[in-house]
Amino acid sequence: MGTESESESMLHLAAEAFQSKNFDLAADIYECQLACLGDTGMRLELMVKRADSLAFGGKMTEAFEVYRQASEIEKLGPVQLANLLEYLSGSVRRQDRGESPPSGPGTGEEARAGREPGCPRDGATGGRHEEFTCGICLGFLFEPVTLPCGHCFCKKCLERKDKERPATCKECRDSSGVAGGQSYRVNVVLCNLLAKWFPALHRAGRLRREGNGLYAERKMEAALEKYNQAILIAPTDHILFSNRSQIHSSLKHFEKALRDAETACRLTPLWSKGHVRKAQALVSLGRAEEGLREYLVCLSIEPDCRLARNEAHKLLSDLLAPVTDQVPEHISDCSSILSSRVHIKGSIGATLQTRGPSSLLLESDLATLLPEVETSEGRFGKGESPRVSHCLLLKRKRRSSEGDDERLERNDDQKKLKSESDLSSGASGILDPTDLECSLCMRLFYEPVTTPCGHTFCLRCLERCLDHNPKCPLCKEELSEYLVQRQYSKTVLMEKLISKYLPSELLERQRIHQEEMAELSNLNKNVPIFVCTMAFPTVPCPLHIFEPCYRLMIRRCMETGTNCFGMCLEDDLKGFADYGCLLEIRDVKFFSDGRSVVDTIGRRRFKVVQHSERDGYNTADIEYLEDVTVEGVAQRELQSLHDTVYDQALVWVNSLKTEQKARIEGHFGPMPGKDLELQASPNGPSWCWWLLAVLPLEGRAQLPFLALTSLRDRLSGIRKVLLFMAHSRHR
Repeated sequence: MGTESESESMLHLAAEAFQSKNFDLAADIYECQLACLGDTGMRLELMVKRADSLAFGGKMTEAFEVYRQASEIEKLGPVQLANLLEYLSGSVRRQDRGESPPSGPGTGEEARAGREPGCPRDGATGGRHEEFTCGICLGFLFEPVTLPCGHCFCKKCLERKDKERPATCKECRDSSGVAGGQSYRVNVVLCNLLAKWFPALHRAGRLRREGNGLYAERKMEAALEKYNQAILIAPTDHILFSNRSQIHSSLKHFEKALRDAETACRLTPLWSKGHVRKAQALVSLGRAEEGLREYLVCLSIEPDCRLARNEAHKLLSDLLAPVTDQVPEHISDCSSILSSRVHIKGSIGATLQTRGPSSLLLESDLATLLPEVETSEGRFGKGESPRVSHCLLLKRKRRSSEGDDERLERNDDQKKLKSESDLSSGASGILDPTDLECSLCMRLFYEPVTTPCGHTFCLRCLERCLDHNPKCPLCKEELSEYLVQRQYSKTVLMEKLISKYLPSELLERQRIHQEEMAELSNLNKNVPIFVCTMAFPTVPCPLHIFEPCYRLMIRRCMETGTNCFGMCLEDDLKGFADYGCLLEIRDVKFFSDGRSVVDTIGRRRFKVVQHSERDGYNTADIEYLEDVTVEGVAQRELQSLHDTVYDQALVWVNSLKTEQKARIEGHFGPMPGKDLELQASPNGPSWCWWLLAVLPLEGRAQLPFLALTSLRDRLSGIRKVLLFMAHSRHR
């Protein structure tokens, strides 16, 4: 019993050492435990853990030998090889970034957490018109769809992603409003623009779509012909080569599949799917160790790629499995390699043998497991960031001739340069400002937003239309859900295009908008007026907004940042009364049909100087009212009057029925107490306004109190009302 307890304690210590990155100690403990262990199942587990510790400690030669010994007990599965695979793919990732070797497991998770949104996209296209690139496939946007967050991707890419994992935006990682399996709608304006600016690429995209349809119907030769035509039109589209590689594989043309996959990798080195295609072709040709290499490259780019992870697990398991030939005593003795499975173990260990067992696994130690490297002075040309070309053609004896390869690459480079030249004269050469006009205001898009149905409008134009009808202004599709969410994210690509190609027009549009906002934010001139009920300073005033003109008014108050508008009673002759109260918006709750409940509170009294109107709602030039202050004897008399009226008010409030008092306090809150300084506020004591709001008076009777600038007169008026109320109750 004591021995088992001691063993468990040591294993726990080893696990802690591994987690704290003390890999040598972990390996030593596991080795000691293995020496006195007879259970086969437990032995396999400890051998794998010891191998993991050796691998992360940089002792790859010893690690692979232990993995091989473990595989003799039982073929290693994904669970046993998870750490090894994580380590190898992480090494590729760090090699590309120029980072130091790892110090612990979990590098894949750390990479996912630390990677900036859209990281693979940077450099993947060589900086060539990145704004027209899909962040998922890294290719030219075809049938672009705008997500609720404002980022655009190819429709097919989004549909494919939905099948693989929960839908999230590749750029910003936002998942709100992105429902898996939803019917994505193409951005109409953007799709038409790209078709106009880049007709050849758009035509190649249509051929690709037709080829995919034929492939789904198992019409391989017809699909291949479509892709051949598409590649003639767009010879630098890596997706075309990748998909044609898949067609060749289906036709058992594995050499051709490999050539197309290598071309796809050369065109876009940081696109994970190209490396998957290359790995599949290599495995089909019997070159499993090179296939594993490509799967690791794929995982270094996209750690979440399930296909690459599963296939890499299988290959690693097969490569580590016992072989029928005699295995040399020292795995790094390359002169004695008898099989491909022994070869990969030996080739990894050979370099490490010369460095010594204690050295960490450096990038160069993976030379036989990783693709070759070229810097910016090599394949990618000057001016680009030095990166690892994971997809250079491997120098193997089975190649037909080195001259043919060089000629093929030279032709590809010439086609690439021609295509880049065509791209550079795309948008900038034929851009017409009318291509980027809002169909509602007929002006340049300002803060463009795209609806779920794929139509784009200026944000404020769309909101004004939705005030009247919760449907798309163009196709009349129901937008109630979109309306209640209020997630009006600007279409990022549209904003970039306008900023880059129409800078002067955008500046003029911004100037007009700023002038409009400055005019709307003036709280003396053309102040918006809500004609409804009486409102008083410091008193809450909840409002139910449903008329389109007032929806617009409330929204403008919030956009300008003032959050304020005036409240006045209706007047048969002038439209609204000459006195009112400025309200401040504290909160707004929206409903799916466009209605809203607005929580406001009274701030300042005003007098209307001039009545006017704007966009369907009333406005006014106003001047603010303040109480006249008094001193000396008048101040003492005012204080005495104030205290008397306050006591009368308390008597009246306390005389109310319990239910009635509860309703009043639920709506307006409890009656405020006395102010410490009677004349501190320009509006006078807040309890006066609270009392006027709850007294059973008509609006016409309340309005004169709002106009008074004498606190004495206001208190005297309130006393008369209270006396009348008390007399009426006694009768």
